[in-house]
Amino acid sequence: MFSTKFSLFSHTKELEQKIDMLHDKIIEAAMVFKKATDVYLKEKRSQTYRKLSKEIKIIEHDADTLRRDIENRLYSQNLIPDFRGNILELVENLDKVINEFDEVAHKFYIEQPEIPEKYYERFRELVGQVCECAENLAMASRAFFYDLSAVRDYSKKVYWLEHESDKTTASLKEGVFDSDMELAQKLQLNSFLTEVADIADLAENCVDQLLIYVIKRDI
Repeated sequence: MFSTKFSLFSHTKELEQKIDMLHDKIIEAAMVFKKATDVYLKEKRSQTYRKLSKEIKIIEHDADTLRRDIENRLYSQNLIPDFRGNILELVENLDKVINEFDEVAHKFYIEQPEIPEKYYERFRELVGQVCECAENLAMASRAFFYDLSAVRDYSKKVYWLEHESDKTTASLKEGVFDSDMELAQKLQLNSFLTEVADIADLAENCVDQLLIYVIKRDI
C-alpha cells in the first residue's frame, strides 16, 4: 500500500511549475475539445468551431514548448537523476494525448463528417467519457509527484472511463453500420469514432506506464 506524501521536487521549483503547467494543458485541451465537438454538432464548420479548433492548436503548441523545456532542464541541469528517464517518458506520453486532441479537432474541421442527429446524444457521451479520462490522467500524473497514494484512485477512474468509452464506441459503430447511410459515410464515421476513442486509449497506456513508475518509487 502506498503511503508516501513525498515530493520529487526539492530545489527544482521551476521544473515543478512547468510539469504542473503541462498537466493543466491536458485539462484545458479536454475542456475545449468537449466544447468544440458540441459546437460542431450544432453548427458544423462554423467560425466558432474554427476558433475553438485554433485554441486547441495553441494549447498543443504550448504543451510542446513545455515538454521540450522540461526535457532540456532535466538533462542540462541533471535534475532528479534517479527518475529522469521515467519523467521524460511520462511528459512525452502526456504530450501525445494533447496532440491527439488537436489532430482530431483539426480533422473534424477539414473533413466535416456528417453525423446524423439520432447519434448526437451518444456521441456527446463518448466525448465526455474521453475528456474525463484525459482529465483523470492529468490528476494521476500530478499525484505521482506529490502523493503516490492518490495515483491509484485516479488511475482506476481512467481505466473505468476507457472501458466505458469502448462500449459507447462499439454501440455507436453498430448503429452506424446497421443504418441506411452510404458506405462511404459509414466508413468515415467509423474512422472518426475510432480516433476520438483513441484519446482514451492513449490515456490508459500512459496510466499503465505511470503505475510502473509508482512501483519503482515505492521500492
